Amino acid sequence: MDKHTSHLVVSPVPHIRSALTTRRVMGNVIIALLPALLASTLIFGLRSLLVVAVTTAACVLCEYLWCRIRRLPNTVGDLSAVVTGLLLAFNLPSTVPLFLPVIGAITAILVVKELFGGIGCNFANPAIVGRITLAVSFPARMTSYFFPAPLVACDALTGATPLAVTAEKLSLLDLFLGTHGGVIGETCALALLLGLIWLLATRTIELTIPLVYVGTVAVLSALCGQNVLYQVLSGGLLLGAIFMATDYTTSPFFRSGKIIFGLGLGIITCLIRFWGNMHEGVSYSILIMNLLVPYINAKFRRTPMGGGTRS
Repeated sequence: MDKHTSHLVVSPVPHIRSALTTRRVMGNVIIALLPALLASTLIFGLRSLLVVAVTTAACVLCEYLWCRIRRLPNTVGDLSAVVTGLLLAFNLPSTVPLFLPVIGAITAILVVKELFGGIGCNFANPAIVGRITLAVSFPARMTSYFFPAPLVACDALTGATPLAVTAEKLSLLDLFLGTHGGVIGETCALALLLGLIWLLATRTIELTIPLVYVGTVAVLSALCGQNVLYQVLSGGLLLGAIFMATDYTTSPFFRSGKIIFGLGLGIITCLIRFWGNMHEGVSYSILIMNLLVPYINAKFRRTPMGGGTRS
């Protein structure tokens, strides 16, 4: 082999290489979640940090033990289990008994992620399934607690979300700063928007899904005579739109598919909120649309260059 052919490499596609690794992506998500974590500590006290620590540790331990028992390469270092733990904790109230995060972690990591092949193979967002499992299995423990705001001048509210109370009881400033009851990571819109700015600046996510999702909810809320800002700033919509609906594995590949995905999320969320018997529809809308992602990808799959037309 001469000097002109010594550097030829034969390999399958894709040939585009990037320095963006799974660890770096997850690291960017963790950084983006830090403002919401700080806000939850200020709003709900140190108990929220304890819930986050227990949930994250349980997720990491589950993944580590699975890899050891199955004699698989240790994947804890890619930080995906840490992200799952943080997102699951952000969907729990700060007053939740500590055995519930452990059950949620087992469901998210072992059942949803590892049993389907690990990262990149899960059929739905693990944190979403863990949250729904806890909400269905332990409804009283997940929704019947007081959610105090010990460091701000705000009355405690009952219910899992401020959507359970009338809009007149909370000001838009309370909703924007998060000084109201709710689960750990959903209340402070300001902190979540700061996380969105970081994710966009680092090109970790695209704006398509969050924009279409939130925009659909806003339009449908206006058409249904609801308070648009109240619907957008409460109920975990921003948390779900920014951090969970944009998961690489469980969201469509192409922009046209992302638009359909976001529209579906917004429609299902509003159907549940306005006509369902639950005040919250974000988690269920994400789960339902996650299950439809393979069909969306198949519908909007692009024809390779030089390939034939699709039948």
